[in-house]
Amino acid sequence: MISTIKERCRVCYTCVRECPAKAIRIAGGQAEVLPQRCIACGNCVQVCSQEAKRVHSELELVEELLRGPDPVAAIVAPSFPAEFGETEYVYLVGMIRELGFRFVHEVGFGADLVASAYRKLLATSTDRQYIATTCPAIVGYVERYHPELVPALAPIVSPMIATARALRRLHGDGLRIVFIGPCIAKKAEADARHVANEVDAVITFIELRQLLGRRALRPDSAVPSDFDPPHAGTGALFPITRGMLQAAQIEEDLIKSEVFSADGSHEFGLALKEFAAGTLRARLLEVLCCNGCIMGPGVSQHYPLFKRRAMVSQYVRQRTQNIDSERWHDYWARLADLDLTRKFAAHDMREDAPTEEQIAEVLLRMGKREPMDELNCGACGYATCREHATAILKGLAESEMCLPYAIEQLKQTNRDLAVTNEQLASAQEALMHAEKLASMGQLAAGIAHEVNNPLGTVLMLAHTLLEETPTESPAREDLALMASEADRCKKIVSGLLQFARKNKVEARGTDVRALVDGVARSLRLPPGVRMDIEHADGDPDAEIDRDQVAQVLTNLVNNALDAMPRGGRLTLRTRGDAERVQIEVADTGTGIPPELHKRIFEPFFTTKPPGKGTGLGLSVTYGIVKMHHGDLRVESNADPAKGPTGTTFTVTLPRRRMRAE
Repeated sequence: MISTIKERCRVCYTCVRECPAKAIRIAGGQAEVLPQRCIACGNCVQVCSQEAKRVHSELELVEELLRGPDPVAAIVAPSFPAEFGETEYVYLVGMIRELGFRFVHEVGFGADLVASAYRKLLATSTDRQYIATTCPAIVGYVERYHPELVPALAPIVSPMIATARALRRLHGDGLRIVFIGPCIAKKAEADARHVANEVDAVITFIELRQLLGRRALRPDSAVPSDFDPPHAGTGALFPITRGMLQAAQIEEDLIKSEVFSADGSHEFGLALKEFAAGTLRARLLEVLCCNGCIMGPGVSQHYPLFKRRAMVSQYVRQRTQNIDSERWHDYWARLADLDLTRKFAAHDMREDAPTEEQIAEVLLRMGKREPMDELNCGACGYATCREHATAILKGLAESEMCLPYAIEQLKQTNRDLAVTNEQLASAQEALMHAEKLASMGQLAAGIAHEVNNPLGTVLMLAHTLLEETPTESPAREDLALMASEADRCKKIVSGLLQFARKNKVEARGTDVRALVDGVARSLRLPPGVRMDIEHADGDPDAEIDRDQVAQVLTNLVNNALDAMPRGGRLTLRTRGDAERVQIEVADTGTGIPPELHKRIFEPFFTTKPPGKGTGLGLSVTYGIVKMHHGDLRVESNADPAKGPTGTTFTVTLPRRRMRAE
């Protein structure tokens, strides 16, 4: 009866929230109306701002009936003034006749018959409780979700069926009947098993306007015409809340509390629940799914509620003042014995309630561990988080419908993306550094090999001459300087070759504390330098290349000592967690200016004075750390105005190597 236009649905869950039967399932991010659960109230049609709900149309069937050989009668619901309030009713009737209808009748007379039937029912059944059956959406709801109340449904047809039976009595069984009204549920009622084939087609006021538009029929060009008799009396008040009670002359006495009236998609469910529980001891419960039929989903005009009520009341007042009483009673007498009874059948759509354990499991999946986590915000379309969890277990909803859960998932995704971006940036930085090291390594290797051979000759001859030169010779001092500088060149060339070599990580289980202690013992501290070693509690073992990490520590410590020519404090720290180990080398030296932080890891860049260092120590250190899939960070202050000067290098290494390596 109602379906979703998927390309229009924005999954706002408004239809889920407003559906009294919870007949809408969210699957794959789309709202789907479940026909077997739907009571065709049309609430979802009214609340959907995207017009994503499509109502089954019978316009083609109506046009086919009008082209056929049988006479066709249009029966118009008494709520029509709320739709066509701008048009005098005689012009509306004239336009309907021009469509090809042989007869145009008011359903209001059928409502008069039904009102009389309710009056007799209450007069003769003083010990029974009944639920009024004038609203087909209410009947559908009771049959599906309160099947235990089916025996309490008043065995009386709706005004639509009553009118159809009356007209076939008056015009013969060959008459074809089309109902025109504000209600989508009437389409389902016309197909109901116990009243099938009584009404041939049902269209809404919206569809009637479409049909009039196809034929280009307008009120100003229509021939005015009255409804065919029998005309409506006070039964025309049925579309207004409590209108049936007034038409039936049944008083809703607040003292006796024998009659109760409820309307609206939220209120009627509560009324039925109390009726089923026995707390509502009413002889008659009149319930309407809408706030009166005048507010039905088949009405296109957006007049407010009380204006619609006033329009209907004005029409009824006008008609009852001018009604031909004698002729009306004549029709009443001819239809006095008309059968207005019907049966109902349960179509139980209830499901077994899930267990508390199942609900708790679903709530936990949505991050609701404690009752205080259940916000019951209603954004998912369900009143409470527990109802949402129950709907998930029944296959009607998804976890993603929970707004707080979706927000938390989005935050987690953003956090994951931030980590991924950081990892990508680190990998890119490492790649660029590796490329730079590779190119510089090739250059260094070439230079080293070219220089190494002549350097060996110079070094050998320098030492030979130094040994052969007498101690008192004035040339000995120059030869000693030559040999010393040649030795220094040999160390530089050796460093270049080591830099150019592609080292492989030989990872083994290593006690990091012992490694740091060993490097510390091998140091010769300059005068005025004090060394502190701080080991945090925890697992000291890590899978690393002991020799390479020792080289890292040696390079960092040597740089720290060079930065403290006037003395200071050297601090070595170790700490870690389950995944990583950290080694810090901190000094209280001169510090590194901020503009040099990005350059200190470049090959051959050095802040030391000429003749000291090759500019390869930190480059080699950085390469070793990256080969361990670790991280090397520097924090430094070179401005005494900002606080104590000094530098801290932090080496972070994974505690375990990846098995693929």
